[in-house]
Amino acid sequence: MKRRLFTAAALAAATFAAATPALAQDNVFKIGLILPMTGQQATTGRQIEAAARLYMAQNGATVAGKKIELIVKDDTSLPDATRRLAQELVVNDKVNVLAGFGITPSALATAPIATQSKTPMVVMAAATSSITQASPYIVRTSFTLPQVSVALADWAPKNGIKKVVTLVSDYGPGIDAEKYFKERLTFNGGQVTEALRVPLRNPDFAPFLQKVRDAKPDALFVFVPSGAGAAVMKQFLERGLDKAGIKLIATGDVTDDDQLNDMGDGALGVVTSHHYSADHPSALNKKFVAAFSSANKGMRPNFMAVGGYDGMRVIYEALKTTKGQGGGDALLAAMKGQIFESPRGKIFIDAQTRDIVQDVYLRKVEKKNGQLYNVEFDVIKDVKDPGKAK
Repeated sequence: MKRRLFTAAALAAATFAAATPALAQDNVFKIGLILPMTGQQATTGRQIEAAARLYMAQNGATVAGKKIELIVKDDTSLPDATRRLAQELVVNDKVNVLAGFGITPSALATAPIATQSKTPMVVMAAATSSITQASPYIVRTSFTLPQVSVALADWAPKNGIKKVVTLVSDYGPGIDAEKYFKERLTFNGGQVTEALRVPLRNPDFAPFLQKVRDAKPDALFVFVPSGAGAAVMKQFLERGLDKAGIKLIATGDVTDDDQLNDMGDGALGVVTSHHYSADHPSALNKKFVAAFSSANKGMRPNFMAVGGYDGMRVIYEALKTTKGQGGGDALLAAMKGQIFESPRGKIFIDAQTRDIVQDVYLRKVEKKNGQLYNVEFDVIKDVKDPGKAK
């Protein structure tokens, strides 16, 4: 009898021990954050990770009874690495959500994995229009290049800019920026006299900028990914394009808040269109900038940071709504249609496209309190992605 009782007790203990990790696992909600933490786009990874950790610090690490675990992986902006890391996060780590994605090729490489595993994928950075069409499980909290390019093509002809040369990085977002800027500028009576594309990896802007100087347009329109803007600005000034009377207009990636002060006074007066500036005058943004700076040794948040911060909010609110039940499909449904006030202004996750609808601002680089800022001077409200509006 004693032996039977001991055997039953031992069996119960073993069963409990086996069940405990599973029970613990059930109480953990894992977010796999894949970012370029090293390499050419390292500033993107640094900004998004910092913003994600700030959101967790402000809103707690437990939601709907689940402990939030952030697993950060460095893909160095190589799509093959992104795909492999996403596969490992889904299969081995059993993440509930995939997030991050610094560049378009990385997001597109992961899309089939999100679809097959029914794992929601929150794109916090990559900005080619077509990304959300690559998987029904993708939700975007960053922006699209058509959203911000069209605003500038509307502004330019009203401000004496009729002939423009475009200069873009030769991959998805750059091709989007070139296409939608040209279409809208032409519609408004302007003209793109030449379209130049620069390699994404190890770009040398100098020969392209010499071509621009020789072409003598009213303005040069530029898109390069976050982190490359300072090089464009430096070479634009070194080649004397400003002295030749050629204006620099760009998407906000070029006058990136993270790098703007390092560009010097040569950046003053540059007009850009974008969805976020660290100088955005709302009370919520002022709190965000102060908290981000305090948590990160004075670092200024850029548009990548706000994409990461809002992406975390979308995930947290979806988890609250589902109470941790129903898996990936339930989470995805709870992400769709979210409307909230972001540090950038009001945003909306369109339930049909799963893409972001947001205000786009026209800004000019100005000096305030001894520092350079992108100062907003106009706004286009509730901009949908023109790439999906057709």
